Amino acid sequence: MENSKGYIYILTNPSFPEYVKIGYADDIKTRLAQLNRSECTPFAFRVYATYDVDTRLTDMKLHAMIDKLNPTLRAVDNVDGKKRVREFYAMSAEDAYELFEAMAEIHGTQDRLKLYKPTKKQEREEQTAEEVKSEYEKAKPLTFSEYGIPIGATLEYCNRGNENSGKTCKVIDEKTVEYDGKSWSLSGLAKELCHSKYHVQGPKYFKYNGEWLTEIRKRLGK
Repeated sequence: MENSKGYIYILTNPSFPEYVKIGYADDIKTRLAQLNRSECTPFAFRVYATYDVDTRLTDMKLHAMIDKLNPTLRAVDNVDGKKRVREFYAMSAEDAYELFEAMAEIHGTQDRLKLYKPTKKQEREEQTAEEVKSEYEKAKPLTFSEYGIPIGATLEYCNRGNENSGKTCKVIDEKTVEYDGKSWSLSGLAKELCHSKYHVQGPKYFKYNGEWLTEIRKRLGK
């Protein structure tokens, strides 16, 4: 295999904060510029962390490790009947960085690991993205009866790899659930349980009778 000093990277994008992109690049600045030339995402990618490596395609080994630990984290879709396996993972940047830290510690190469502080512009973009999602949630609030979920029903929090996955809450009115003796909006509780700094879409993290709320919404055409 060809030796070439390059980088395994973690990239984030405010357009989809639930995911991180993990890949390899010979030149991280060039790779970032390539990604940010696209007009398909409203916000730009930013480098969250890099790990210097001496061998090309080292990221493939890391992908394989993550897939073995939890094969459901990787983004997979179908286009025209063809399966596409992407470099995006449904995990926080902090969790991804912990993998990099463990890898660096095992090899005694902590000096090759670099965490990047966001610029002022990137911080503004993250804040704007959070505000946009918050306004979207307000415009389309979840009403449990619309999903056929009765008062008193139990919802299960599901977030692969999160220590709170499997915990339950109880529906107490059309827009509120009870958890740990407190009343929460579904999005507020999801944000609390997944330890997110940003607004999250509650229905993406809960199931009713084993079915994701987002799937119920699609099935009912809401």
